[in-house]
Amino acid sequence: METGHVCGVVNVTFCDTGSMAKDLRKQICNRIRELRAKQDFTQQELAEKAGLDYKSIQRLEAKAPRFYPKIHTLAKVADAFRLNLSDFFKGIS
Repeated sequence: METGHVCGVVNVTFCDTGSMAKDLRKQICNRIRELRAKQDFTQQELAEKAGLDYKSIQRLEAKAPRFYPKIHTLAKVADAFRLNLSDFFKGIS
C-alpha cells in the first residue's frame, strides 16, 4: 500500500485490490499517453518537464505490473501538462 501527500491536503492511497487496481492503473497509463500525444512530447521531454527520469515515464505508460505511481509523481506529471490533479483525473473512474 502506498500513500502520497500533495501540499499536505490530498491523501490518496493506492492498494492492490485486484482487477480494480489494474483498471485504475491502465486508465492512468492511457491518460498519460493521451496527454503526451496531444502535446507532442516524447517520453524524454515529458520526463524532463516533470523532473522525473525517462524510465519512470516509460513504466507509467507501459502499465508495468506491480508499478503503482505515488500521488506526488502523478502531480509532477500533471504539472508538466499544466494541469491540476483534478483535471488530470477527469474521465478516470
